[in-house]
Amino acid sequence: MATLHLPPALRRFLRQPAAVAGALVLLGVVSLAATADLIYPGDPFDIVGRPYLPPFTDGHLLGTDTLGRDIAAGVVHGARVSLLIGTLTAVLVTAIAILIGGAAGYLGGKVDDALMRFTELFQTIPSFLFAIVVVAILEPSLETVVGAIIIVSWAPLARLVRAEVVGLRSREYVQAAIAMGMRDASVLGRQILPNALPAILVAASVMVATAILFESGLSFLGLGDPNVMSWGLMIGAGRAAIRTAWWMSGIPGIAILLTVLSINLVGDGLNEALNPRVATGSGR
Repeated sequence: MATLHLPPALRRFLRQPAAVAGALVLLGVVSLAATADLIYPGDPFDIVGRPYLPPFTDGHLLGTDTLGRDIAAGVVHGARVSLLIGTLTAVLVTAIAILIGGAAGYLGGKVDDALMRFTELFQTIPSFLFAIVVVAILEPSLETVVGAIIIVSWAPLARLVRAEVVGLRSREYVQAAIAMGMRDASVLGRQILPNALPAILVAASVMVATAILFESGLSFLGLGDPNVMSWGLMIGAGRAAIRTAWWMSGIPGIAILLTVLSINLVGDGLNEALNPRVATGSGR
């Protein structure tokens, strides 16, 4: 009987019950987002019943909100928006961080000083307040929300990338590549960044959760895209009735909690699985 051989990193990930549980929950959220149009076709803003219906009433699994909109439909369609914003933001933030942090860490000297002073400027500004100002100045939309989150989120990851590059720049194989006449871009892209990728991937996965929280907070304050159903928008719409109809804000709040928690658990699992120092101590 053939034996299934899994990559060592995957085996280390599967040995962690919390990480596996987080991955299963996240897979469920992704599946709901991918099949939102099949499960609840139509516009989630449509009024489909009487307002203030509690869960499991008149065929509405999670009840209705103050306007009579189906909460389950909003949660499912909101999952798509939250994951889209989180993933897109994480990808763009990672790209910016690699560009700035990689250049600073590899080139050093005045370039490093200039880029890091620029990075520190963004780190001194309260992130969420800065995002509120950016979205308030511009017209609230998905594009401005994503842009605001990127502006306030790239700096910490850029510093992480710089630290990884600085630590790897002095390795023998990097110095050998430089001595052979390899271009700086090739040394950085082929020799350094692939070895820094595990730490960057872990930070990027956590960035997805951070972006979801940022978007939810902005939408809760009425600074999200009013034409797109999101979990933060649902919480904001139901906060006036929190004492009499808890499900309007509570259910999308639970969705945010489970999604962010699952992403963080997966991120911790990736750190344990991909971190070479952990792998040396626990891997087989």
